Amino acid sequence: MKTVFLAILALQICLDRRGFSPNVMDGQTGSKTRAALAAYCAANNLPPPKPDEEEFAFEKYFSDEPDLFITVEVNAADIAALTKIPESPAAKSKLQRMGYETILEMFAERGHVTQNTLKRLNPHIVWNKATVGTKIKIPEVSPVAVGDKAAFIKVSLSRFTITAMDINGKPMAQFPCSIAKNRSKRPPPGEIKIITQIPNPNYTYTPDYTPKGKRIERHIFPPGPNNPVGVVWLGLSIPGYGIHGAPLPERIGRAESHGCFRLANWNAEKLYELVRAGTRVIIEP
Repeated sequence: MKTVFLAILALQICLDRRGFSPNVMDGQTGSKTRAALAAYCAANNLPPPKPDEEEFAFEKYFSDEPDLFITVEVNAADIAALTKIPESPAAKSKLQRMGYETILEMFAERGHVTQNTLKRLNPHIVWNKATVGTKIKIPEVSPVAVGDKAAFIKVSLSRFTITAMDINGKPMAQFPCSIAKNRSKRPPPGEIKIITQIPNPNYTYTPDYTPKGKRIERHIFPPGPNNPVGVVWLGLSIPGYGIHGAPLPERIGRAESHGCFRLANWNAEKLYELVRAGTRVIIEP
């Protein structure tokens, strides 16, 4: 396993623990990792690394960090929770839960890594044969305590980030997010607020197109990590808009949503703990 891969992955783990998320971790330097590192350094009055020196950043900022990885074991509840997600909306609505489809997907999300990275960390595992007792190495991502609730959060439409700010205007945490693909669906710059917090939400599916004269067929999808709004919904004061989790964490950080702000499920959960109903949300260009 290449040293650079492990050095960057170690850096990503440390940033993730502190709430400055590189999104889904992959052991590679990219724009999200650089943005997370820059935000962490700015929040802690540290000099940022020089360009293309991120592979040395772990030793510079986190050299005493303990226990970067843990070994976990697949149990019977994990196997029982696996869910085959059908294609049709009607079939999805009949599920009890929109769970993970594979052990690989389940433990990649638990470790906040890509599925390919999890494979790389566990080259001995035949993933389609993983069963009770299979031991899996994943990043230890238990977060460092953040402290108080955020005074407000900022959403940057140009940087694809959501930043939680303390009462002094100092960043507490930062998360990559996806925004609306259609520019007309993006909220205008200004101030709104969070009005609801819903863990494990369901989702009402409405088709994009219904032939004239036909009844609109809506379907309610059950909760779960593969629900279209993930494991958390933070309703905003703009009707129909929210900040929420999402399946497919690798796709976060793009302009592809219908209007809401999407986060990786684990980052949506972290943000949920940092805010409350009434928390101000400042939309920036």
